[in-house]
Amino acid sequence: METCHIPAVRFPACSPQHQFNQSIKKASNLQLCSNHINNNNNIRNKNGTEKRMFILGMGYVGQFVAQHFINQGWDVSGTCTSIAKKEKLNDMGFEVHLFDANNDHPPKLEVVDILNEYTHILVSIPPCKDIGDPMLQHADLLKKRLNNECLQWLCYLSTTGVYGDCGGAWVDENYQPNPPTELLKLRLAAEEGWLRLGHDLGFAAHVFRLGGIYGPGRSAIDTIIKKGALSDVQRGRSFKKYTSRVHVADICNALNESIHKPSPGRIYNIVDDDPAPRTEVFSYAHKLISEKWPSKIKKVASPATNELLTGEGSLRGEKRVVNERMKKELGVRLLHPSYRSGLQSICDQMHNYPISSPHE
Repeated sequence: METCHIPAVRFPACSPQHQFNQSIKKASNLQLCSNHINNNNNIRNKNGTEKRMFILGMGYVGQFVAQHFINQGWDVSGTCTSIAKKEKLNDMGFEVHLFDANNDHPPKLEVVDILNEYTHILVSIPPCKDIGDPMLQHADLLKKRLNNECLQWLCYLSTTGVYGDCGGAWVDENYQPNPPTELLKLRLAAEEGWLRLGHDLGFAAHVFRLGGIYGPGRSAIDTIIKKGALSDVQRGRSFKKYTSRVHVADICNALNESIHKPSPGRIYNIVDDDPAPRTEVFSYAHKLISEKWPSKIKKVASPATNELLTGEGSLRGEKRVVNERMKKELGVRLLHPSYRSGLQSICDQMHNYPISSPHE
């Protein structure tokens, strides 16, 4: 496997004196954080440990991550964009705060200040057109309000789309990004902005470049069962020869490892081992559905009916993303190294998720 390597841009190394000063500052801040926790039982973990995560953007991934860490005994909160979403998330048992990236300029100080009560921050908000990252556009405010008393770790969820057109080549984190659209350029700028903020304030900031995200309620199986019309984007993906994917459970898996092995300023590709074409994935999903509900399969549209097996493949704009750094540095052992394992697990647990069923 031949991988393209181009030197990555890194922040300047800190001098020994600066590192010493940062260590003293961090020790002092952790003590302040500990005092703050002891004076406020509402933000203490049930076991008395400092495990508190704030998720900027409680969408599909954010909700899974929140539940994952809540199950591990963490205190977790986050943001959503509307009162309706807030009520829905509250009903699901999540504590959330309102933050509308399109209207909150600058962001409410309540949201900024509450970040100081958390030890870990996950950023899962996409950039906005003409604005960029809705939080980083107020980077100076963040630097003033984030007093770094508690914050230890931050991760920005980006996308492998920032690599752009790679002609089907295998690409790792040293491949020079070449984002083809304005929104992807804003993604790359957001990566750099969050890493710089972590560097300036002295906490461990990371970037995860995610492949195509799938999981319960959001997979080829769900698309086939729901029998909805394909969007233009979905039809366009049908012609791709390679698509790097990641199951949402493995995003949680990688986050776990990063928290235990922080590496400030590091970027990781979070993908599985099998960059397969969409047509192959849908064929396998249809096979699983046929095996699990043989008496109902006539009611389920086949991939061919959904125009998923038509068209000529092309290498234009495609890439095969390498996950070696994730495995070697973080020690991630993928739960679903291929879409086959991921789709099988979704099919096996289909009754656990609120989606349309072939029995309905």
